[in-house]
Formats: sequence, structure tokens, C-alpha cells
Amino acid sequence: MLCEPALQQRVERLKSIRGVGAITALTWALEVADPQRFSSIGDAVSYCGLTSAFRSSAGKEQRGPISKQRNAWLQTVLVEAAKLAPRWNPQLATLHAKELALGHPNRATLQVARKLVAYLLAVDKSGQPFQVLTSPPTVENATKTKTRKRASMTKAA
Repeated sequence: MLCEPALQQRVERLKSIRGVGAITALTWALEVADPQRFSSIGDAVSYCGLTSAFRSSAGKEQRGPISKQRNAWLQTVLVEAAKLAPRWNPQLATLHAKELALGHPNRATLQVARKLVAYLLAVDKSGQPFQVLTSPPTVENATKTKTRKRASMTKAA
């Protein structure tokens, strides 16, 4: 399958995400087909079966198990990739550690899988290799932050 140049280029772009290997990238490319069909990340996450049932009534919220209406191949690959991806991707490791600190190892894995879907969809839609965007603090933003801190300190006093 990788003899087709368009598919090979797409898989290589997807593999630019740290923690995404050949199997995850190829499965995503083949199962999703056209990423433009997803209008949002939430739609893609739902398609992959990484959302849970949600019920709310009288102010009570209850979450159920993850959806059974899904693409089973993609769900399996993403969950398995999410278990390993934090080893190679610092952003995913931070997300995983944050959820793990709350005492939810399975939720931590699901959060990483959802973030992987966001990364995969962004790379696939843009046609550009993955880049971590970290913007240095500008002088204007630093001034606003200092002003907010002073204002909150004044209110507290």
C-alpha cells in the first residue's frame, strides 16, 4: 500500500508527530480517508470511539463507558498508541501525568488518545509536518500579566 506516493507522503507527515509510528499513521490514513469530512476535533474523536456517554438531569452529570458506535480498528490502535506515546512526546507525557495524578490511569490513556486524534487531524488537514508551537512571552503579554497580578493582590488585601 505504501507504494502509492500520496499515501506514503501522508503517512510520513503523520509520523512527524512524536509518538506516532508507522502502524498508527497508516491505520489513521486508511480508516479516516478524507480528514476534511470532520468539521471539528470532537467529531473525529467521536468517530474513533473515544467519547463517553453523557447523561445529565436535575443538575447531576453522569458519564458512562466509551462509545460502542465507533471505528473499532482505529480505536484499538489509538488506545495502544496512547499507552506508549508519552514516552516520546513531552506534551503527551505532561497530559498523561496530570490525569494520572488524579488517580485515573484509564482516563489518562483516553486523554492522550484524544490529543493524538487532535494532532493527527491537524497534521492531516494542514498537509504540513507536525510542529510544536511555543510562542515566547511578548513584552505586552508580560505587562498585562504583571498588571493582573497587582490588581488581584490589591483586591485580596
